[in-house]
Amino acid sequence: MQRWKIGRVTITKITELETPGPGTFVIPQATPEALLAAPAWLRPHFVNEAGEAIMSIHSFVVESEGARILVDTCVGNDKPRPIPEWDRRSGPFLDDLRRAGFPPESIDRVLCTHLHVDHVGWNTRLEGGRFVPTFGNARYLIGRTEWEFWSKAPEDAFGPVLEDSVRPVFDAGLVDLVEGDEALTGEVELLPTPGHTPGHVSVRIRSEGAEAVITGDLMHHPVQCAHPEWGSHFDTDPQQALATRRAFLERFGDRPALVLGTHFAGPTAGHLRRDGEAWRFEPA
Repeated sequence: MQRWKIGRVTITKITELETPGPGTFVIPQATPEALLAAPAWLRPHFVNEAGEAIMSIHSFVVESEGARILVDTCVGNDKPRPIPEWDRRSGPFLDDLRRAGFPPESIDRVLCTHLHVDHVGWNTRLEGGRFVPTFGNARYLIGRTEWEFWSKAPEDAFGPVLEDSVRPVFDAGLVDLVEGDEALTGEVELLPTPGHTPGHVSVRIRSEGAEAVITGDLMHHPVQCAHPEWGSHFDTDPQQALATRRAFLERFGDRPALVLGTHFAGPTAGHLRRDGEAWRFEPA
């Protein structure tokens, strides 16, 4: 568990999985050869000696103005998925959340930066043979543009993701559809960062002169700071995703803003610094 203070706001990371090896599965250009040739600052936290990308699946709990906001809900347990490590998992995520001081009933809001499989899984849990909302006292915040896209999309390649992880919270009446620039508190607001998906958002935190931003999947790995042109297999609009990534690097680079990567392993949080024609990620 890791925690950061941004003025009056506290951000806590709850990890579900951290593993080396999924580089080219997510980023086609991230071969071992390319990663070993990438800037040395990526090692050892983000690339290992074998040239494997180290990536993480985790949630953040943002505490602001008395609200507990859970940002993204990972893969989840008991769900049929085509990836062996994700298929019908039986992991300790909820126990880890409790140990960090956040029993599920204490969560006030659940924000999905987008509706991909590894960001919605713990929206629900298996109970009595069906999937029910995990956070029964929370409002689930889902981007209106995001929902309009995925609710009409063909079946997800990763299994019945909407059916087991999204529709049950709609059926329970717990969803608020939000705009891409919605203010969640006086210190926390959404930042539209489309491209990876049509309604993708990041989360911007500003409090007492301090600033942080949670990326979501506008970047999956710090190597994309050095190579912003490296996109993801799963970008719905690769050109928009590239433009968003470059704009993000320019906007938050060489500033005090703390950047928290939603799939960044190890230190997870750091600052963006200009590095020649590109950028580097300096762990905080």
